[in-house]
Amino acid sequence: MKCPVCFRHCELAEGQVGFCRARVNRGGRIVAKNYGAVTSLALDPIEKKPLLLFHPGSKILSVGSYGCNLRCPFCQNYEISQFDLSQSADILTPEALVEYAQELVPQGNIGLAYTYNEPLVGYEFVRDCARLIHERGLLNVLVSNGTASLDVLGQVLPYIDAMNVDLKGFSEEFYRFVGGDLGMVKDFIALACRESHLEITTLIIPGRNDSKAMMEEEARWIASLDPEIALHITRYFPRYKEKEPPTEVGALSELAAVARRYLKHVYLGNV
Repeated sequence: MKCPVCFRHCELAEGQVGFCRARVNRGGRIVAKNYGAVTSLALDPIEKKPLLLFHPGSKILSVGSYGCNLRCPFCQNYEISQFDLSQSADILTPEALVEYAQELVPQGNIGLAYTYNEPLVGYEFVRDCARLIHERGLLNVLVSNGTASLDVLGQVLPYIDAMNVDLKGFSEEFYRFVGGDLGMVKDFIALACRESHLEITTLIIPGRNDSKAMMEEEARWIASLDPEIALHITRYFPRYKEKEPPTEVGALSELAAVARRYLKHVYLGNV
């Protein structure tokens, strides 16, 4: 059986788990091995997603599972994204998670954010929760690397109110470095921005994706979709396997100046 989620199209025999560690061939069907498996749950400021132009000042219940279809050596959440945590995760039904989100409304919660690992490797759980959240009159936020087919995106997009997509860089070479596919992410973003509030994040790794030429190409492309799309240019710190020193703040400011030639909303993060 061939997994439909991303460009890898993992061909899985019965019982075999895909590259993302979250999908499995079970009974002749590719299903989400991590369905309902919750490793992280926190009431966060919406700005932490990051979303700065969507309900600023509000809070949202953020939920994460495990698994990812990329292998970024600088991953900020590698403890849950890069390991199979099926034996240690708490199992929640969509109904139980949505009920908890509803209970937090008096504390300022506006809904659910699917984040921390790559949510779409378990898109079925996102879809089922998001549908119930809308029935409660609450909102859904998706934080994704954008490495998913348009068919998978179409399963969840009708229920997603806002999205932040992590655009890793703007070259095929850099996407090979993180084990991804730039074309798939661009297609994902192009569809998402037509159907949902969208903001984009690019984490700047010194010597990897920090050239002004690359940022200019990225910003120009985003502007061709919509110059109102917010771009978050964020500072890298050594994590997981990457030992390079943190990004210089001055370098971020220079890249932001380039992006502002094309985009109306450019922000610096983690400075």
